[in-house]
Formats: sequence, structure tokens, C-alpha cells
Amino acid sequence: MNRKFHADRRFFLATASIGLAAGASSAWAAGAVLPAPQSLADELGRALEKGNPLVVMVSLEGCPFCKVARDSYLEPLRRQDGMPVFQIDMRRATTVRDFTGATLTHEQLVQAWRVTIAPTVLFFGPSGKEIVARMEGGYIADFYGAYLDQRIEQARAVIKSAKP
Repeated sequence: MNRKFHADRRFFLATASIGLAAGASSAWAAGAVLPAPQSLADELGRALEKGNPLVVMVSLEGCPFCKVARDSYLEPLRRQDGMPVFQIDMRRATTVRDFTGATLTHEQLVQAWRVTIAPTVLFFGPSGKEIVARMEGGYIADFYGAYLDQRIEQARAVIKSAKP
């Protein structure tokens, strides 16, 4: 790996560490809030009608990397572009209906999806299937937006090619 990569990574980790030092709970509360879905199937249907994937961020309360992803990339994507972006919390007992209509807690859903890293951003398409590679972890701050945009464009292309 080159020096620029290491310098960028150290900057990103230092920025996240500052958030931890400032107090994770206050950092969590002060940031953007993504809605939790009531029904993944319903939200997916609305997303697909517009040619978009359903974007779901799996987060962990107090996670500084989650805060950066949510505040700087996912909430603006939702607010400005109308992208269907939702949040599932790794340890929350709140229930949600999955793509089959079954009721699961957020924690059970995260286990079913085999998510072990926060944040993880998933991109769902027809039949509730993941249609492009997940984004796991914090990535390098300078490239996170580009990777996110790339995944969304790839997902839209998959959805477009799946239409009859």
C-alpha cells in the first residue's frame, strides 16, 4: 500500500476517534437520523417503481464510522436525491417485516443477513436479493462517496436489465 493510502486512513481513523473522545452517545444523538423501515417488502416495492435499489445501512449505536456514513453520505442521498435509504440497528429489538412478510427484530435480521461489521450498507433489488457488493466498514473518507455512487449506479443497471 502506498503512503497516501496510509495517511488518508490515519486521518479518517483520527477523525472518528475524535468523535469517540467527544462522547459517543452525544455524537450519535446529534447526527442525522435515517428511518427504520416497517416493511422491507413495501419499501423495496416503492424503490423499484422508481428504478432504485433499496439501500439499507446496518449500524451500531455509538459507532463513529456509522455516524460519518449516515451524516455525510446516506442522509444527503436520501434528502437531496430521494433515494430510499433506511437504517437497521445491530442490537435493537424493534421489529420489522422482512421481504417475505415475516416479522423479525433488527438483531435477527442482521444475523440473517450475516452482517458483522458496522456500518454495512446493503443494496436490495428484485425479490429482496442483494444485487451489488456490500459496503462494509468505514472506507477511506475521500472515496466513500465515490464507492457509494458506483454501487448505486451498478444496482440501477441491474434493476433496469431485470425489467421485462
